[in-house]
Amino acid sequence: MSQASVNQRSIDRPRRWDMPFSQEAGHDSVLTDADIDSLLANDAFSRIDPDGFKRSVPLREILRNDVRLVDFEQGDVIVRQGDWGSSAFFILSGAVRVELDRGDDASSGLIQGRQEKTKKTLFQSLAQLWQNNRHAEFRNPDAKQTDSGNIRSVGGVTRVYISDVSAVIEKHKTARMDAGHWFGELAALGRTPRVATVFADETSTLLEIRWQGLRDILRFDRDQGLKTYIESVFRERALASLLRTERLFADISDQEMANLMPHCRLETFGEYDTAKPFREMSGDSVDAVRNEPVIAEEGDYPNAIFLIRSGVARLSQKHHAGRRTVGYLNPGRVFGLTEVLRGFRSGQSTAYDARLSAIGYLNAVVIPARIVEDLLRSGAISDPEDSCRPVPQGARGTVNENLLNFLVDGKYVQGTETMVIDMDRCTRCDDCVRACAATHDNNPRFIRHGPVSGRHMVANACMHCLDPVCMIECPTGAIHRDTLGGLVLINDQTCIGCAQCASNCPFDAIRMVETRNAAGAILVDSKNAPILEATKCDLCHDQLGGPACQRACPHDALERVDLQSQSALEGVIAR
Repeated sequence: MSQASVNQRSIDRPRRWDMPFSQEAGHDSVLTDADIDSLLANDAFSRIDPDGFKRSVPLREILRNDVRLVDFEQGDVIVRQGDWGSSAFFILSGAVRVELDRGDDASSGLIQGRQEKTKKTLFQSLAQLWQNNRHAEFRNPDAKQTDSGNIRSVGGVTRVYISDVSAVIEKHKTARMDAGHWFGELAALGRTPRVATVFADETSTLLEIRWQGLRDILRFDRDQGLKTYIESVFRERALASLLRTERLFADISDQEMANLMPHCRLETFGEYDTAKPFREMSGDSVDAVRNEPVIAEEGDYPNAIFLIRSGVARLSQKHHAGRRTVGYLNPGRVFGLTEVLRGFRSGQSTAYDARLSAIGYLNAVVIPARIVEDLLRSGAISDPEDSCRPVPQGARGTVNENLLNFLVDGKYVQGTETMVIDMDRCTRCDDCVRACAATHDNNPRFIRHGPVSGRHMVANACMHCLDPVCMIECPTGAIHRDTLGGLVLINDQTCIGCAQCASNCPFDAIRMVETRNAAGAILVDSKNAPILEATKCDLCHDQLGGPACQRACPHDALERVDLQSQSALEGVIAR
């Protein structure tokens, strides 16, 4: 036997259920057979036919491994408006409150564990020049203790809670949901932020199911009972609002909207478990286009329009023997409307101008063209003529094709505040980094390097993504989207240093740092392990002048760009 064989050791290949959901994030209980029997007897699961599931993914094992039972005390915040949803909830006992109207009270953000967003005064901005701490990553542990009055630990799990539930109910408009109701399923499956804050109205037990398990139940349930329920909830709660985001349907009457909605289909393209991670989605653009699920084909008759609900879609056209990217569509954008209107006006046959394909997983509302034409003929909606918003075509004709492929394939089109540096203008003076440090207590929040295409570099700085996957597994909600400005921020007071956000960020824009006290000593826990916290660009949200990095660049080489905006991208490229 060779020495190499002696040194080898066989191990089991990692599997999906090596870590049950009930053991994640501080939970340490596994559902028993009795628990699973009880769940299967509940109305939420009793109508599901277990024989339709694969032998490798049986219903009982989904419940054992993708479900956990969570107890909440009165006032415990379960989900928060604007947070990223990766699980759904079913109320087994007790009741919850859904906050329908948050009002204008600035303190509501603090109640939910978020930091109050305030701007520094002019004097405070100047004082940073001499008041910043001289030690890296200074944190005040005493402030952390006193500022966390609305945070508590339950069985090792950190939770945000509302101290005065009756006052919140009196001040804000809420709705009560009793046992037997689902919530959070639209955000979990649609990859969208939570649309409302939900907190426990009394001591309650909830079933929480992660999206993988929910997906499999929807896929293998023969009777499609749960899928029918979720689609009905979408139609009831969200479809009309989504349709009204398109200008064509913005002013439609309630009666015509009610007539339109039954004809709309909610369709998904690609699958959660086959979509490649963001980090693997860059690469050869030809292969990327070839392997993407096709939603509508270039040259086909436009029999429907597509309103993107979640995900990112690519627009491509035939180019010699292959295809070239000509644009991309993000949530809220529509495809096919221009072609449908062109055919309606001319009375002649027309075709889609480009291919629409899904980059990874995409969810869209499909509206048949004949229904749109009927509404136009009846006068229920008006032909927008020249004021019609055309299908966004990226920066066709202005942005270099290679650069556009680079931005789409690398998912940089997710960025709403992407740091783009013109390397022909940049002199590597690092004034941007020093300005960032000066406005963040001598701690720079980004690194001046990153992937390059031509003369443009996308720096490793938080892009404040449209689809911020960094939020998905944060156990405390410390990394969150600001509900007013949409920025992705980290609350130092609730960050526990778990590093989930840093691991999930596909752009290396979040770093874990060792924290120090005012004397420069590293903060450690009872086991003498350093206290880590996540840090990243916050877009200088508390500074009067906005991003310090951009203001400090002496050569106008650095710019924050909203890659959702065609004109903003064209402006940077044309400089």
